[in-house]
Amino acid sequence: MTYRAPISDIAFALKHAAGLKEAMAEGLYAELDEATVDTVLEEAGRFASEVIAPLNRVGDTFGTPFKDGVVTTPPGWKEAYTAWAAAGWNGLASPADFGGQELPHAVNAACIEMWNAASMAFGIGPVLTMAAVDALHAYGSDDLKQRYLEKLISGEWMGTMQLTEPQAGSDVGALRTRATRAGDGSYRITGSKIFITYGEHDLTENIIHFVLARLPDAPPGTKGISLFLVPKLMPDGTRNDVRAHSVEHKMGIHASPTCTMVYGDNGGAVGFLIGEEHKGMACMFTMMNRARLAVGLQGVAIAERATQQAMQYARERKQSGNAIIAYPDVKRMLLTMRALTGAARSICYTTGVALDRALRSKSADARKAAHDRASLLTPVAKAFSTDIGIEVASLGVQVHGGMGFIEETGAAQHYRDARIAAIYEGTNGIQALDLVARKLPLEGGKTVARYLDELRGTVKAVRASNAPALGETAPRLAEAIDSLARATQWLLAQNGAQEALAGATPYLRLFGNAAGGCMLAEQALAALRGGDGAGPAALARFFAENIAVQATGLERAVTDGGDSIVNAEAALGA
Repeated sequence: MTYRAPISDIAFALKHAAGLKEAMAEGLYAELDEATVDTVLEEAGRFASEVIAPLNRVGDTFGTPFKDGVVTTPPGWKEAYTAWAAAGWNGLASPADFGGQELPHAVNAACIEMWNAASMAFGIGPVLTMAAVDALHAYGSDDLKQRYLEKLISGEWMGTMQLTEPQAGSDVGALRTRATRAGDGSYRITGSKIFITYGEHDLTENIIHFVLARLPDAPPGTKGISLFLVPKLMPDGTRNDVRAHSVEHKMGIHASPTCTMVYGDNGGAVGFLIGEEHKGMACMFTMMNRARLAVGLQGVAIAERATQQAMQYARERKQSGNAIIAYPDVKRMLLTMRALTGAARSICYTTGVALDRALRSKSADARKAAHDRASLLTPVAKAFSTDIGIEVASLGVQVHGGMGFIEETGAAQHYRDARIAAIYEGTNGIQALDLVARKLPLEGGKTVARYLDELRGTVKAVRASNAPALGETAPRLAEAIDSLARATQWLLAQNGAQEALAGATPYLRLFGNAAGGCMLAEQALAALRGGDGAGPAALARFFAENIAVQATGLERAVTDGGDSIVNAEAALGA
């Protein structure tokens, strides 16, 4: 079964859960109107469904053969990418002064979901180029911007993000890649990186690598890291001293070349400083935060595709004379898939609107508040959504029964592809720690308090609607928010104690459930006002009465479960 972009669901979530419609009404996007947004989404959906999606199975089976330093992408891959870039999709949200269209990040987020639902292995490559554009535009010199931005924005060249090294893993401060000053303003880079997505490929002639390295006089840890732009091909067309040593043989996303990269076989690759010496992590975080949202969208994407396939199979598969969709347990699985996918989508899109507000709001105070909101939501968008992608893909296999375990149905590929998203761009455990240790304390806890007040406002609106179709949505969501509020206050009072950090992962799930449930309720209210709310109301009710009710248990895991983890040496055999 192939993929069909759910344009109406995507547009409705953007406008009524994420707040795009309200932002447009405020003039945040100048003269952008709903008709334009709808046209962009429809065209993106058509390209994703008709051009990219048919290549997904081909990519999974063909992989990325590697020989003599050259990666060959699957049949049809290069033609699809060239057509995609020529249509302007790479520069959708990029700055107009270098050829971008400067449309909302939230709209681009919806498109990123569609590219990755069509083929996650295809969609991850352009995501890194977009992140590179953001970092270069924010921190690059005028000369580097003039030389590289236009071609990155057009998609003529692609970009990479290079942090990880074998001995360092998530401990970026332990990296060993070296940079030395060359005397002409450039640097020479030596060392190696692993797990580099699209580090080598045949889609574009040039690849622009964004590489973290350490200067000889750098202070230790992350405070001593610098960021360098290292092109595969130099401006005069000669090959830089950088190469792919091998490609990884992975569980999933087989058509995405994940490379081990080597710098400095012949004295050092030429690199150009981005930002200031020893301050590369600030530049890299611009790339990482964009990429983290995009990876969250990959979770939504895989969940959507797995749900579509499971729904079709359940309608067609007969057992004891009935389509299996009629059986309560199958219905429960399908509803869980749809509800979790919709909740994760809304959280990601809401994060996109917050990013837009942080860039476009008229006052400094409004931009600061939006930046804090985006900071609060980004780890939730990344971790909650990618956990959802895995869970929904697993349920999709289960709906297929034994056929789900057979590669030919495609259900297994979704599960294999989904599994990496919880690991890369900062593992989900790291995202949970970031949420608890760094994001909850923003403004002394006022940022999260304001968000909780908004969630309570949604519950109030649900109660006021008196809509029978929403059942017990209001009281169940109210209970979830109360659990979230109590867990938040407990964590803020712990000042980073180990017991608090031990509860970070269940806390993030509690946050995602409460926020996602309220966003589905907002969509239901909007649909009911429009006279066609039966479907959204039923989905919001299901989420509230079957998923949000997990809140009490998650709260107790946060507030009471830490000691059983911190002092668990006996259970671990220590």
